[in-house]
Amino acid sequence: MYLVDTNVISELRKGVKADAGVRRFWRQAPPDSHFVAVQTVGELRAGVESIRLRGDRAQADRLEAWLRTAMTEIAERILPFDADCAEVWGTLMARDPHNPIDKQIAAIALIHDLIVVTRNAEDFDGTGAKIVNPFS
Repeated sequence: MYLVDTNVISELRKGVKADAGVRRFWRQAPPDSHFVAVQTVGELRAGVESIRLRGDRAQADRLEAWLRTAMTEIAERILPFDADCAEVWGTLMARDPHNPIDKQIAAIALIHDLIVVTRNAEDFDGTGAKIVNPFS
């Protein structure tokens, strides 16, 4: 079971132009084994809004449509950041206060016994979370 990070979801949006390793990972893992942290939803939304704020409305509208579709498809597999996650996150932050959002994602992975799928494995160093980097 996998907790898919923002950079992997963003890469998948590229379709056939996406990294071959990411496409291979996505095809090989059963669809119901992919989960997303609520923080990823926020990061994807921030990306859409940043593009909108810089004035590229057409691109923002395309990404908005993609985001709505993606979130609808995975809605039942979006994991919240609850009190148990907050307890783990606090412990992780006390050890190393860098990358607080990634530490929240790590806490969710640890609570749910999921493997984090990310390009940025180093951001999860020292958390105890299992990591897979599908990028080739």
